[in-house]
Amino acid sequence: MSALKTVIVPINKAGWPFIALFAVVSALLATWSPALGWIGLVLTAWCVYFFRDPDRVTPTKPGLVVSPADGRVTLITKVAPPPELGMGEEKLTRISVFLNVFDVHVNRCPADGVIKAAEYKPGKFLNADLDKASEENERMSIRLGLPDGREIAFVQIAGLVARRIIWWVTAGQSLKAGERYGLIRFGSRCDIYLPDGVHPQVVVGQKMIAGETVLADLNSSEEQREGEVR
Repeated sequence: MSALKTVIVPINKAGWPFIALFAVVSALLATWSPALGWIGLVLTAWCVYFFRDPDRVTPTKPGLVVSPADGRVTLITKVAPPPELGMGEEKLTRISVFLNVFDVHVNRCPADGVIKAAEYKPGKFLNADLDKASEENERMSIRLGLPDGREIAFVQIAGLVARRIIWWVTAGQSLKAGERYGLIRFGSRCDIYLPDGVHPQVVVGQKMIAGETVLADLNSSEEQREGEVR
């Protein structure tokens, strides 16, 4: 049974309309051309795979910040948080995680806390791997108040293919680390802004698992980590 669960995982409810659409189109194509029907079947299977929503094991040690998304760390830099969150212009460490079309696209809260602001901003659909996508692309930004009084911010960013950001949280809501809070359809990016003085424990190029990979430890004085390809 445990082996079966690694192959068959839950599907996020946001994906069922798309899966149904792909399946209907595939059936229609099959009546016209068996070859096109097979292509449609492959695309339907990919759609099912895209909207998978597996459970994750989130570390519960106080102070840990986990990745809000599956994907690859593409940027670690210091910039001001999105202005719509009202966190000021002081530059904070931002970790950017890029999701390709094969990653799980369900997003998870990076830490325990209470949402102080949740702001949607329309914008462009540039390649989410570009640095300027954080400022110019469509995005949904969340400001989270932590138990110790500090704050973090995390942002869903639409990409070149992604055209729909989904979230199901509001200001004033309490969240736990690893709890699902949203989804981005078809290729995207997530940014997370750490409190001043907190250093990343991941490096550019590393693969992230949403709700599991530890990005930083709020209670640690460890300097920013370095890494190399081996």
